[in-house]
Amino acid sequence: MKIRVYYEDTDAGGIVYHSNYLNFCERARSEFFFSRGQAPLSQDGGFVVVSLEAKFKSPAKLGDMLSVKTEVLSVKGSSLSLKQSVYKDAELLFDMDIRLGFIKDGKIGRMSSQMQEDIRAVFS
Repeated sequence: MKIRVYYEDTDAGGIVYHSNYLNFCERARSEFFFSRGQAPLSQDGGFVVVSLEAKFKSPAKLGDMLSVKTEVLSVKGSSLSLKQSVYKDAELLFDMDIRLGFIKDGKIGRMSSQMQEDIRAVFS
């Protein structure tokens, strides 16, 4: 997914705020569902962040065009582990490992086998 860095994403020096990398990755995960005519949250349930480990490599700046790549590390019945990376051209700026839990009716739930297959297919 391509993202342009706007003024609102940066500090007074034109450098992207550290927390916005998480927002960029969230947009990429949400776009998976939107691109399929679905929403990230539905009557079937949704995902919440269980844990993440982030590594900041190099700053993005105002006006940069970034690419967010998502790789599935594992899909289990009630969780999903991903590696998400943010690049400017071929330069890695940020990456994180994130584990998402699937919730339904406010509790940990099990994803349908179809949803698990869809996630593997699209993010792989």
